[in-house]
Amino acid sequence: MELTISHWIYGLFTLLIIITMIFRKGVVLPTILGTFLVAWIYQGSIVDGFTATFNANLVAAKELFNIFLIITFMVALLHSLKDLGADIRMIKPIEKFMINGHVAFFVLIGVTYVISLFFWPTPAVPLICALLVPAAVRSGLPVMVAAMAVALAGQGMALSSDYIIQVAPGLSAKAAGVETSSLVDQALILSFITGGIAIALAYFFNRKSIRMKNDPEIDKELATMQGLEDENTKKTESKHLPMWSKIFAVLVPISMLIVMIFMISTKLTGGRMGGFEGGEGAAFIGGVAVILLLLSTVAFGQHRALDYISEHIIEGFVFAFKAMGPVIPIAGFFFLGSSDFAGSILSIGDGDPPALLFDLVQSSQSFLPQSAVLAAFSVLVIGIITGLDGSGFSGLPLTGALSGALANGSIDPTTLAAIGQMGSIWTGGGTIIAWSSLVAVAGFCGVPVMELVRKNFGPVMIGLVVSTLLALLIF
Repeated sequence: MELTISHWIYGLFTLLIIITMIFRKGVVLPTILGTFLVAWIYQGSIVDGFTATFNANLVAAKELFNIFLIITFMVALLHSLKDLGADIRMIKPIEKFMINGHVAFFVLIGVTYVISLFFWPTPAVPLICALLVPAAVRSGLPVMVAAMAVALAGQGMALSSDYIIQVAPGLSAKAAGVETSSLVDQALILSFITGGIAIALAYFFNRKSIRMKNDPEIDKELATMQGLEDENTKKTESKHLPMWSKIFAVLVPISMLIVMIFMISTKLTGGRMGGFEGGEGAAFIGGVAVILLLLSTVAFGQHRALDYISEHIIEGFVFAFKAMGPVIPIAGFFFLGSSDFAGSILSIGDGDPPALLFDLVQSSQSFLPQSAVLAAFSVLVIGIITGLDGSGFSGLPLTGALSGALANGSIDPTTLAAIGQMGSIWTGGGTIIAWSSLVAVAGFCGVPVMELVRKNFGPVMIGLVVSTLLALLIF
């Protein structure tokens, strides 16, 4: 594959964006400029550059809108529960298990990991962030640390092994030419090592920020998290508000529990792809949230509910776009590097779209070392780079194929493929890039997604390096 100047410009801006992130600066400006210049150079027309800049944002918005939408409906539901006073009642029983912020951190880790292992993190996030995170915050856990716990356990440790559904190890094994059964076991061990180190470091670095239960900052964080900074000025027509408050404090968590039980039952009866993984599961939860929003708004406002429900949805959209809006141009730039989206962005039509990011990675294959240690870290770095597209899964065929090519007497292709899988999914799955599903975690928790990326970056990278070194010793 011969690299063109558009490849080099794309690689230069990717490096610039990474450096900008390291220096804790905003990356929206370089991503927009990079999208424009790459498209202009690739198409040879400045007009096409302008068009592609708009299209990149449009394509990114379409791809991410499902996340924005479920954030909107869940935040709207929380607003309606706040009107009833059911939000406080709902998390009271859960608080009994979270006796302090330290315990709450590890409870979040455990619950998130188990649910994400069965359904992937996408449908797990709304459940956990609606029910458990507020209780954890009330116990003294800062909302940023709670967001880290959810991301590291779900998008990181659970998804990187994908031990139950086995889509990720299946892709890696097929490309590497090895047995899925052996790769999935190695991936599970590496995910535990990476996740254990990342979670331990995240706790160690943030343990001093955990508060006492009576800290006044807790109520402020909860209000910000749920988009409830403004005082409630709505009037209720209901004469039985305490009764409705108690009903919805029970109805909402029970509804979510029934959703989870139903999803588990479909998996048990329908095989490892039971029909409610990923986006399907999130859509199911989102639909249930909309109906609960409707019922709770009617219970509070009665005939005024016709106006109140619109206000809640507007508040939800404002919260979602205020928190997550900057992610759209960032995602647009990295979507331009993927052949799955480049055709739509560049308006190529039926022609072959470029795969700028993957071409850059593939072109480096001939320079990769044959040493076991260097080969392992080369595959890890390539996995991390391919994860920059925000998927985590799209780079697995490449890391798998490279693993098969680089394997020698001192290292097994199964081990290399598992290492590449760790790099790709911990990055793009995602824990350390803002335009992945990490945006949903940040959105539900009401924290800046770029700040969450910075908090996760150190623990995750250390975990990946250590797990790669241990993989060479263990396997």
